[in-house]
Amino acid sequence: MSLPYDQVDWSINYRKHPDQYIVSRGQFGVLKYEPYKSEILQYWRYADKESAKQSKETILGMFYEYLSDDDFVGADMSKKFLHMGFTRAMRYAKYPAGKKYNDDGSEKQAHGPDTTGWWADASKRAAALQFKPAWDEARNNEKYQRLKELHKSGELYDQHTLGEWSDD
Repeated sequence: MSLPYDQVDWSINYRKHPDQYIVSRGQFGVLKYEPYKSEILQYWRYADKESAKQSKETILGMFYEYLSDDDFVGADMSKKFLHMGFTRAMRYAKYPAGKKYNDDGSEKQAHGPDTTGWWADASKRAAALQFKPAWDEARNNEKYQRLKELHKSGELYDQHTLGEWSDD
């Protein structure tokens, strides 16, 4: 599957034009969609367990604020930052200096859970583990899932549809 980078106009304000936001797998566009990137990135930290804990609490709080405003793009971007907090910290936990490829471009080891018990950076592993439950909470949130379906169908931006349901 190729990512739709060529289909995205990175110069627009996605708060003003949420219908232009492309829902995609993984962390696609997490460092590009504005103004959300700038709003969330300043709180994203994974140096150690304590900074990751504070980061995930702030970003998860932002996720819920975006949801309360029916702002799917903000909620999705928050979820992506939580996901990236887990994956990026885990990369540094598993691979010295975060380098998961050999000089020839081949992967050092397969993806997946580490079964050897060895970690290049135990502090980064502890940081990664802070993000995982928050990422799961966000991606499994019922209102988030409903907004995602409405966004994909285009119905989310029909003002009539927005008033028809609430998770209160």
